[in-house]
Amino acid sequence: MEINVNPKERLMFNAFLLMFILHTAQTGVGIAGLPRIIYMEANRDAWISVIIAGILVSFVLFLMVKTLETYDSADLYGIHMDVYGKWISKGMNFLYILFYLGVTYVILMNYIEMVQAWIFPRMPTWLLMGLLLFLLVYAVLGGIRVVVGIAFLGLILAFWLLFMIYTPVKFMDFNHLLPVMTSSPKELMMGAYKTSFTIIGFDLVLFVYPYIKEKKKVLKYALIGTGYSTFLFTLVTVVSIGFFSEDALLKTIWPVLSMFKILRIPNLERFEFIAVSFWMLVILPNICLYFWVATRGMKRVFHFSQKKAIYLFAATLWILSLFVHERITMNTITDKVGTASFFLSFMYPALLFILVKLKHIGNRKKGVDL
Repeated sequence: MEINVNPKERLMFNAFLLMFILHTAQTGVGIAGLPRIIYMEANRDAWISVIIAGILVSFVLFLMVKTLETYDSADLYGIHMDVYGKWISKGMNFLYILFYLGVTYVILMNYIEMVQAWIFPRMPTWLLMGLLLFLLVYAVLGGIRVVVGIAFLGLILAFWLLFMIYTPVKFMDFNHLLPVMTSSPKELMMGAYKTSFTIIGFDLVLFVYPYIKEKKKVLKYALIGTGYSTFLFTLVTVVSIGFFSEDALLKTIWPVLSMFKILRIPNLERFEFIAVSFWMLVILPNICLYFWVATRGMKRVFHFSQKKAIYLFAATLWILSLFVHERITMNTITDKVGTASFFLSFMYPALLFILVKLKHIGNRKKGVDL
């Protein structure tokens, strides 16, 4: 496996699109229940935990980009090859392939649960999974430029949902947010930790970097994209805390969707039906990006046809959907993947940055170019 990736010119895209890639990768099904999860840890200071998580994302993202800049045009799979050698790198890369496949599965299953709870309670999971996988496979077969295009259009088409938060704001009680800083540092950090699964996606810069034309602008646009995500997460958390009472927020599984219940549009009684349906445009870029990374890894690491990997992984996800029937089981799986995301997306890149810099220094002393 080559360390550096040299994609064809027609597959490359402008750096500003990285804003859309990272934001859509971060903003998915998790944001619907994020305020409740953080509130359970940090109470009324939950919004501060989101900001802490956003600052941590910016720091880790800086380390990631500096790691990538050490090479000409490498992705994480190639960096592992350079740092660990042939055999250990395969194990590390396979771990990431399984991780991103697991993230895709969790997003799909949580969205299916949302659809079943709000719109089609009797529709079987396997049918909904099959329909979503059909869209997923069709999109990813188009390649990286199609996936990036979906990320761009997904944000543009779903952007109007942001303005729907205006109505709940009018019914907020700002006393629910006071007094500020009553939570302990431990509670705030636990809240930031619980944000980790929702806010992941910024690490995809490690995989799309070779396909970006203006590599010197990567850090700027990456920080803009993740900064907007942090703003959005903070906004919905603040509004949710102010809108719900303490007991109501703790008992509401998807507080962001529940706030849409108060919206009233002429000739439309249940606006949340529209919101849940449109939410597919929010999660579609999510699953396409993660699924592309997993299938691309099979081609890069094991020289396995990416097209065959797409069909194989899609069949695997569909089969796995047949074995989960209870919410508590899905919650356990989500928690496990969330824990893995904290280590693989937040902790490990810092270690990798140190290893790459040490190897680079060693190679420079030996007169070896990366």
